[in-house]
Amino acid sequence: MKFSLIICTYQRPNAVVSLLKSVQQQMLYPNEIIIVDGSTDAKTTEILLNHSFEKVRYYKVDKKNRGLTKQRNFGISKIANDTDIVCFLDDDTLLDKNYFKELMQTYEKADAIAAGGIITNEVPWKSLQSSVKYDEFEMDGFVRKMGQRNVIRKRFHLLSDKPPGIMPKFSNGFSISFLPPTGKCYEVEYFMGGVSSFKKELLDKIKFSTYFEGYGLYEDLDFCLRASKLGKLYVNTNAKVEHYHEVAGRPNKFEYGKMVVRNGWYVWRVKYPNPSLKARFKWNMVIILLMKLRFLNVFTTNRRKEAFTEGIGRFVGWISLFLNKPKRDL
Repeated sequence: MKFSLIICTYQRPNAVVSLLKSVQQQMLYPNEIIIVDGSTDAKTTEILLNHSFEKVRYYKVDKKNRGLTKQRNFGISKIANDTDIVCFLDDDTLLDKNYFKELMQTYEKADAIAAGGIITNEVPWKSLQSSVKYDEFEMDGFVRKMGQRNVIRKRFHLLSDKPPGIMPKFSNGFSISFLPPTGKCYEVEYFMGGVSSFKKELLDKIKFSTYFEGYGLYEDLDFCLRASKLGKLYVNTNAKVEHYHEVAGRPNKFEYGKMVVRNGWYVWRVKYPNPSLKARFKWNMVIILLMKLRFLNVFTTNRRKEAFTEGIGRFVGWISLFLNKPKRDL
């Protein structure tokens, strides 16, 4: 199979070079690498001119095509006609040397229209040795801590009853970080857009939604949920990536808080256009609970300003839903 790699970047010149260096070390190299740069300065252009990477095509886009979903669609329009698989990577990731090899094998082993990988440097897993503690999550013989938010949701019976990568009726499901490092392929409804790949025939049918502007929080969830109606999606836990969360290019915490709520509502309705009253109640309870927790973080963390502004953003986003709900853009 021939596969293309699209890297969408914004104000992260050093991160892009680090990623491309890790791509150079791959056991299986892309047939082409398309970099779509939405930066407002020339630093990424300049740094790439000082490096030589094989099969790279670089595009600097203007304001009209700036923003994650727009840049992804732009990149798709530039891929070679004989491409079979299109891969996407966040610009602040580094790859295990077998990443592309494992990802391509997913299509050979399963009837997949899309395949994703896992991030290995964010969550520590351990083999199950004894009983599972209240604040732990267990799957296929592996255990990890759930984190404060999920522990509190568990106490209020607001935790997902579905496996990771499957959205429950009230949304707010377990993320892909809850899939254990077993080496297995798991069928899912969604995965992370920054560690993803899709058959070109799928991308000929649907595009990334322009509803998600700029940073594009949950754009990957929206796309995957729509794709899952057309075929099967898998996560290969042998396709490994490290993610370093580059600060540059991210929105302020107020805007992020608003996006968490409004974009979260949007993708929920992509999967469940007409949820039950019980599902609506539970969705709102999760929003309120996590909002209160973020405000509580003002007193429990050192990043008080970030916690407060994100909490305000979540509140404004939640109230705005009663006045102006997001419009579907499919």
